[in-house]
Amino acid sequence: MAELSTLNSQLSTLSDYHVHTPLCHHATGWPVEFAARAVALGLGELGFADHNPMPEQFDEWRMSRADLPRYLDEVEKARAQFPQLTIRLGLECDFLPGREAWIDELRGLADWDYFIGSVHYLSDGTEVDSPAAIKRYRGGDGDAIWAQYWKTYERAIRSRLFDFVAHPDLPKKFGFRPAGDLRAFYEPVIAALAETRTPFEINTAGWRKDCAEQYPAREFVEMARAADVPLLINSDAHAVAELTFGFEEAVALAKSTGYLRTARFYRREISFVDLP
Repeated sequence: MAELSTLNSQLSTLSDYHVHTPLCHHATGWPVEFAARAVALGLGELGFADHNPMPEQFDEWRMSRADLPRYLDEVEKARAQFPQLTIRLGLECDFLPGREAWIDELRGLADWDYFIGSVHYLSDGTEVDSPAAIKRYRGGDGDAIWAQYWKTYERAIRSRLFDFVAHPDLPKKFGFRPAGDLRAFYEPVIAALAETRTPFEINTAGWRKDCAEQYPAREFVEMARAADVPLLINSDAHAVAELTFGFEEAVALAKSTGYLRTARFYRREISFVDLP
């Protein structure tokens, strides 16, 4: 990856809204630590988006419902300690068909700036980005996983529950992709994004995974731009050192496909700023 030093002077026009905390049990660095790093980098806005709690114990990699007050408190501590930095409050919310009412209930529990929609689970319980799924990918189920994933992702977008959506082609995490032209998977999702005016993110975490590529693939970004779908650039940081990881490359990708602006959110209202 290119060094961030050439981009530091331009980070003031960018935000990083997909950042996790230790409350999701697979990240390090509290909001105060991320905020200190953001100030040092000159980042324009910082946003936290831990995996949403569920009413019951659901899995091992999201905050518990009991930890939600602490999550809100930790973000407020960062705001108090770094008043010069704009810090946004969000959640990364799993779209689980049949559980939409819970997302609606979460809306009333805080003054959220955004909800990020994501799909990690398929209807048969497959967790598409878990190492436990590798056996299925290697066993020839990759095409079926991709097909079901994209249908669920489209449903997530059309639910209109989310302000933007995360890591669109997550099933490629371990390097497994169906053969042939993948645009057939992308097209219905691009149509849903355009029709609902829902932004997507260029998520730089893919460069840290086996797929060695940002989420989503360049072809997806090109198709989204042609459909006038807004975007954000996020690191999906699970450690302080990962904040703004890959932003120089992500900005270059966005601009090379014709994007000139990136989205920001405040109290679930969208605005736009120019890319550096």
